[in-house]
Amino acid sequence: MKRHGRRLLTACLHAGLVFVLLTGCASGENVGPSGSNDGLIEGSSNPSSVVQTGYDVDEQPSRIYYEIFVRSFYDSDGDGIGDLNGVTAKLDYLQELGVGGIWLMPINESPSYHGYDVTDYYAINPEYGTLDDLRRLLDEAHKRDIKVIMDLVVNHSSSEHPWFKEALADGSSPYRNWYSFAEAGDKLQTDGAVDGNPWHSYGSQRYLGIFWGGMPDLNFDEPKVREEMIKIGQYWLEQGLDGFRLDAAKHIYGDFKSTVNSPEVQAANKKWWQEFRAGMNEVNPDAYLIGEVWDSLAIIAPYFDQALDSAFHFDLADKLIGATRSESDPDLAFSLERAYKVYEKSSGGTFVDAPFLSNHDQNRVMSELRGNADHAKMAAALLLTLPGTPYVYYGEEIGMQGMKPDEYIREPMLWHRDPAGGVGQTSWIASKHHKEAGDVSVEAQLGQSGSLLEHYRTLIGWRNDEAALRNGTIGEYKLEPVNGKLSAFVRVTKTERVLVIHNLSSEAQTAELAATAAYGEFTQLTRSTAADAKLSGTTLTIPPYSTVVLK
Repeated sequence: MKRHGRRLLTACLHAGLVFVLLTGCASGENVGPSGSNDGLIEGSSNPSSVVQTGYDVDEQPSRIYYEIFVRSFYDSDGDGIGDLNGVTAKLDYLQELGVGGIWLMPINESPSYHGYDVTDYYAINPEYGTLDDLRRLLDEAHKRDIKVIMDLVVNHSSSEHPWFKEALADGSSPYRNWYSFAEAGDKLQTDGAVDGNPWHSYGSQRYLGIFWGGMPDLNFDEPKVREEMIKIGQYWLEQGLDGFRLDAAKHIYGDFKSTVNSPEVQAANKKWWQEFRAGMNEVNPDAYLIGEVWDSLAIIAPYFDQALDSAFHFDLADKLIGATRSESDPDLAFSLERAYKVYEKSSGGTFVDAPFLSNHDQNRVMSELRGNADHAKMAAALLLTLPGTPYVYYGEEIGMQGMKPDEYIREPMLWHRDPAGGVGQTSWIASKHHKEAGDVSVEAQLGQSGSLLEHYRTLIGWRNDEAALRNGTIGEYKLEPVNGKLSAFVRVTKTERVLVIHNLSSEAQTAELAATAAYGEFTQLTRSTAADAKLSGTTLTIPPYSTVVLK
């Protein structure tokens, strides 16, 4: 993803502001993919109504990213374990879904099923394949204009890594200072940043590992650690990867709960990621870096200063799920505009938000929504009409369920209706939540009108087709009278704007669409997930659990 500067108003460069009529016949746009309909306007718009087409906004050029746990996704060789060739085999499925990027959970060599404890940063997990398999995946993905990023876990290594084994065995080893050790009798801070005592015993020695004893933290005060991690990142970019998802990004120096968010610790974290960014720029200035920074706006924002492009929006995920469950407007434009002002100040307008619903560390969204398919569709609709680069967790698009412990939110992807599975079905763990796949499978939903999978394809198609949905920022739009069952906001680029309205409820709703000083009138219903949405004059009728887009 190309990093971009502040996008300034361009429609007034020459002879003042440019204006254009936005009427049904002027737009010439039809409704998008299967499942949507032409929203024909009844009555006429005011022919004298005009709207400015130049907007001073920070755009967020984006594409849909799809998170894949390789072990669970698709098995190409029949051993029950998903692999890189399996991901390659399903690139056409992802392309047809509309995906423009893939996030591969850890693929480096590791002793664990999840891979977040690395034993060789330069090697592919042999259960997943070879370096040639990865290169083949990258080549085929790029042919389809699909970017590929991978998890890079630099906060800690595995306790089985040769570096740590040597450091543990030999106090004079050059790797000793790559980790943090303490001797018996040393007074230690024990309030681990992720709960529990982060110090782990090995004989008379203790070492620091905030997540688990099998994940000793690397010591970034050691220059050779920083040099090595930059070298590792550069190596993978040279293989053709497009960037990285950076695990535990705020914990590089944030080891203890009492100091993790202190100015000193956060400044040290930021300085490291700026150093890492500079190193990646030497190989690929357009490398996309997204960090896991699970915290408040004030903590996240500094990472956008010449360091990360994106950070996952955890608070927003909770807001989206809560809104769809309660069927009430989350007032997204208000909260996001506030967040983006903070991010813009830190980044100079180069940030890209990263909304999502669930991931490999959280209960699956369908379980959080108690299996309600209508709510799942509305959660997807909210996600896919927001600014930034949305992330979809594998299986989310077919409504897979999953509740912690972690293994059961990372169950095998369900390709086949038959509970016995079929070609490519992974079986590394028995499914707890889908012992019988049935309708919760790609086979059952693909091409089926009304299915969750087709709903995802429709909304992603809208986004890919509509520049304002794909790249725009967000603006407020107030419905009068206020209707808490409707969520409305404007998506706007420097030259275009569209109005998005979601009916989060089980009953049809009506709304009066008033012109605004900022965005003018919206007189054309261009896209709808429901066939009977209707715009008559300024009165919009929107069916239950549906989404419309207007111009």
